[in-house]
Amino acid sequence: MNLMDSFNSYIEKSIKANWDNNALTDYKGATLRYCDVARKIEKLHILFENSGVEKGDKIALCGRNSSNWAVAFLATITYGAVVVPVQNEFTPEQIHNIVNHSESKLLFVGDVVSTTIDAEQMPSLEGIVYIPDYSLVMSRSESLTYAREHLNEMFGKRYPKYFHKEHVSYFKDSAEDLALINYTSGTTGFSKGVMLPYRSLSSNLVFVKDVIGSKIPVGSRMTAILPMAHMYGLMVEFLFGINHGCHLFFLTRLPSPTLIQQAFADIKPAVIIAVPLIVEKIIRKKIFPLIERKPVHLLMNMPMINKRVKQRILEAVRNVFGGNMYEIVVGGAALNKEVESFLREINFPITMGYGTTETAPLITFSDHNDFVSGSCGTPVYNMEVKIASPDPENIPGEIITKGMNVMQGYYKNTEATKAVIDEDGWFHTGDLATMSSDGHVFIRGRIKNMLLGANGQNVYPEEIEDKLNSLPFVNESIILQKGEKLIGLVHPDMEEIKALGFTTEELQGIMEENRQQLNSMMPPFCKLSGIKILYEEFAKTPKKSIKRYLYQDAV
Repeated sequence: MNLMDSFNSYIEKSIKANWDNNALTDYKGATLRYCDVARKIEKLHILFENSGVEKGDKIALCGRNSSNWAVAFLATITYGAVVVPVQNEFTPEQIHNIVNHSESKLLFVGDVVSTTIDAEQMPSLEGIVYIPDYSLVMSRSESLTYAREHLNEMFGKRYPKYFHKEHVSYFKDSAEDLALINYTSGTTGFSKGVMLPYRSLSSNLVFVKDVIGSKIPVGSRMTAILPMAHMYGLMVEFLFGINHGCHLFFLTRLPSPTLIQQAFADIKPAVIIAVPLIVEKIIRKKIFPLIERKPVHLLMNMPMINKRVKQRILEAVRNVFGGNMYEIVVGGAALNKEVESFLREINFPITMGYGTTETAPLITFSDHNDFVSGSCGTPVYNMEVKIASPDPENIPGEIITKGMNVMQGYYKNTEATKAVIDEDGWFHTGDLATMSSDGHVFIRGRIKNMLLGANGQNVYPEEIEDKLNSLPFVNESIILQKGEKLIGLVHPDMEEIKALGFTTEELQGIMEENRQQLNSMMPPFCKLSGIKILYEEFAKTPKKSIKRYLYQDAV
């Protein structure tokens, strides 16, 4: 792979090349051009420099997606400090623990987080900076207070005539320099600080620029839906977008399907990066009701007209997503097979990637033209991928991988690092999969989620859940084991239930019919003994994975 001198060189080059172009917009709000981003970065560099922040110091960021969050991230990494992105959905206690564990010197906070945290619980912090205007929420440092109060004056003295692209010069990082520590939200309830060096970021970026950047024009519009504090959104949306000269739109608040659809219509993004849940909800709410109408359903089954009808449906689906995308990339969880089959049948450009926080994040990906149903792509650049199985094509085994994307380890946790990176450098993902002869990987589930049937059979709950989620009025589900019995815990589509006026008894009857239908499709050791209804939505991680550990005693 041909990397430039440093990761920050990509940022520097893109800012200079796109100087007068639009860069970052808070949806329905203000827009920053690349030159504005550069000026804001420079001011934060002056703040860091005059308040005693040194290269390698940790700076934590905790807030919702916004242009100013993005600028704070870029300013930190291009200064040579280590970024600690913190999920803004974390509890105050988790935020305090991460700031303390990472030994962060400064903490940038958003409007919501600023009202919930307690500075007294983070005694080593020198200051807390308010993301919306970079004012100081708290300062324990005279130099920080002075620098913030005189920031504009300092900037004016350094650049008395103007600040131009020739002044942009960023920290020249080396491959093994630590770039960021990303604390995994995970579904186990315990966070670990993933140490990602610059090589991990560069390797991921070069791959995404090559496979996606080569398909969309420089300056393209993109929506930033996913949380930037999570590696998937950070790399494949934000860092790719900013390094491809894109104009990024941040939704700035919790993105509901309605808000996302409106944003797609307004922005018309050139590529969409999403989790499956977003795509599935839009398809089920906006498209499936159309094709289930009798005339359309009949026409789709008439061979002579089928092709034309599918073309019209394809156009309708494209329009729901803004009508301008090269492809939709989903990751973070499996795409429901019913939705995937429908999109593939109408030739909609959707594809799936796979990765982990520990690989910053990509391990496998294929463009939609090389996408194979049920798979999550082939190994990305600079990554070797194996299935630890005697017969990788037919018998699931753990995905293990090594290469430039893999982390240095978990921060201050040698034991946890040794548990996942073996002596030969292979990172053990904990995910089960098979791999076809041409390298396509097919995820079967998490090792820790795998259940053991009564006669020793391996039961993959994700496969049962996928089928259950396609049945009437099932919004989401997880499969739990009680003794030798399998139970489905189901959160129904409560909007639809209420709209149709179903009683609790009728809903239970529907779920019993679903159970019987599901069991008719499953081998004996995968059949459900019952379905329990959960009326509240499942608790989820920021990447929308269900926190399974919370529900182990639910049945």
